[in-house]
Amino acid sequence: MVERRLRIALAGNANVGKSVIFNYLTGLHQHIGNWPGKTVERAEGTLHFKGYTIDIIDLPGIYSISAYSIEEQVTREYIIHEQPDAVINVVDASILERNLYFTLQLMEMEAPMVLALNQMDVAKRKGIEIDVEKLEKILGVPVIPTIAIKGVGVFKLLEKAIEVAEKGGSTKAAIVPFGREVEERIIALTKMIEGLGCRYPPRYVAIRLLEGDEELEREVAKLSPNVVKAAKRFSREIEEIHGHVCSTVIAAERHEAAGRITREVQRIVPPIKPRLEERLHSFTTHRVAGYIIMIFLLLSIFYVVFMVGGYISDLLNSLFYSVEDLLYNFLGAGAFGMLTWSVVEGVIAGVTIALPYIAPFYIILYLLEDSGYLSRVAFLMDSIMHKMGLHGKAFIPLILGYGCNVPACLGCRIMETQRERLLAVFVTTLVPCAARTVIILGLVGKYLGVEWALALYALNLSVIFALGRIAFKALPGEPTALIMEIHDYRLPHLKTVLKQTWFRLLEFVKIAFPLIVFGSFTIKIIEVFGLLEPIALALSPITVLWLGLPAVTGIALIFGVLRKELTLIMLATLLGTTDFADVPGFGPIQMIVFAIVAMFYVPCISTIAALIKEIGWRKALLITVFEIAFAVAVGGIAYRLLAALWPTGHPLKELHPGIIGLLP
Repeated sequence: MVERRLRIALAGNANVGKSVIFNYLTGLHQHIGNWPGKTVERAEGTLHFKGYTIDIIDLPGIYSISAYSIEEQVTREYIIHEQPDAVINVVDASILERNLYFTLQLMEMEAPMVLALNQMDVAKRKGIEIDVEKLEKILGVPVIPTIAIKGVGVFKLLEKAIEVAEKGGSTKAAIVPFGREVEERIIALTKMIEGLGCRYPPRYVAIRLLEGDEELEREVAKLSPNVVKAAKRFSREIEEIHGHVCSTVIAAERHEAAGRITREVQRIVPPIKPRLEERLHSFTTHRVAGYIIMIFLLLSIFYVVFMVGGYISDLLNSLFYSVEDLLYNFLGAGAFGMLTWSVVEGVIAGVTIALPYIAPFYIILYLLEDSGYLSRVAFLMDSIMHKMGLHGKAFIPLILGYGCNVPACLGCRIMETQRERLLAVFVTTLVPCAARTVIILGLVGKYLGVEWALALYALNLSVIFALGRIAFKALPGEPTALIMEIHDYRLPHLKTVLKQTWFRLLEFVKIAFPLIVFGSFTIKIIEVFGLLEPIALALSPITVLWLGLPAVTGIALIFGVLRKELTLIMLATLLGTTDFADVPGFGPIQMIVFAIVAMFYVPCISTIAALIKEIGWRKALLITVFEIAFAVAVGGIAYRLLAALWPTGHPLKELHPGIIGLLP
């Protein structure tokens, strides 16, 4: 599908929230320069939204389009000459009358237009109530209430601007008439201009000629000098009637029209007590309280999903593994029995991950989404996530990755574009999941102290940030800004949430289970045919010489691809002890290096299955290969740095003999 390109200009008075909307729409991708030949700053940004590539132009904040100042000239010239597909006129709802003066001038220019009635919360606090529908009817342009600093209404505003842009010039704003003496002369002059072939709207030209616009006088004089003479005559007549220069009369009548419209649509009421939903919104998006609530809720979710999930997973594991002996007794302990068990084990691995972790994750995710809280978390984290080249919504799967990378990868589908999804998925797989946490804490934390374990987490965060930035710069395509509708809080619809969860689980089972079973079967074949030791020996240049680890760790790392928690168990089996401090050649440096490699190389086969499902097998393979290579590279560098800083008990001296007798 070919994306359509649109240009939308933001216009309005200064300090009405125009720049807030601009940053909200284009936060990740802005260009700041100067307008050609002017010293006025020109801010442009691009975003992708619903199949459209939209260039947003933030016009200077001005109070009129009289072309007296450079900013006014820039705004007028852009709207008239560049003719954007739509103009979003941002007005401050709490001072509507003052802002409408500029709005009336924009309407005279007949630009396709949407009015953003911003700062509605401020207006409400002042007791100002605005009849939006009535205002829309009087002006003849769509009016969208917004609270830009909280992202409220911006989604709908953009949708409406696209709708207006698609209609082009087929919809025009209403004509707000001036006083009788002025209006009669505008109509007469408009009729004279029609048919001249002037590139501007006739009524706009008529008004500007009466106001004494010299630039337009010169342009119209080339087409018809009589029109300019008539305009000057009409202007003098108006001056004689009102006793003021014509431009002053027209400006005064615009102010009067703005006041009249405001009085019709606005009424002052006692300040309305905010509704519960509004108070909840303010509280959960507060710049301090909002983050505290978010951290508390996310930790609670983390606890519920992974503590409860872990309990159920252990329960299911003990239940399923209780049939292992029965199956071996029935099929025999030979190759056939082992291969059959590998298939069963693959199914067990899928069930004990999918049911305990993914099901509650999806239920909670959809409850948060349906209630409206998810969009507020994204809003809170947007500026922080920008540092990593992602926007706020990516925070959700990222934090869930600390529990399990599988639901975290699946959660990346909330990102809008393939580019953002790929970036989020890549970063998410680098997050140490609960199984990798077992290795970090069970090895480094237990034998070297928690400070070393925390140092590894700090290293992990640094790497995630650095690789995220590199991927952000390297990936082709335009970044997407956060455009997310923030609707009012509401009670989630439980039936819908459960249905969504069920469909997602079913989808996961169909795609991931065959891959998990296949992976389990393949590893078992390697084991049955006695290939583990040759593989460990083949890997020894990497494990022993580059990483400084005992050769048997290669086997443990291979089993870790099936399930990460098996890594430590397998290592204990191969080394013949659970007390790793007693293992020769497996000192503090090896523990740290082993944990680093386990922390960065692709989590497990379930995660690879989730990657294939989300981004396709080619990209999944690329990420898998990259992360294995990266983990080995970082592990080797860490080994040499630690060996230099920690010279006692140099591991290679102890490990070289180990190459001869690979297995205990």
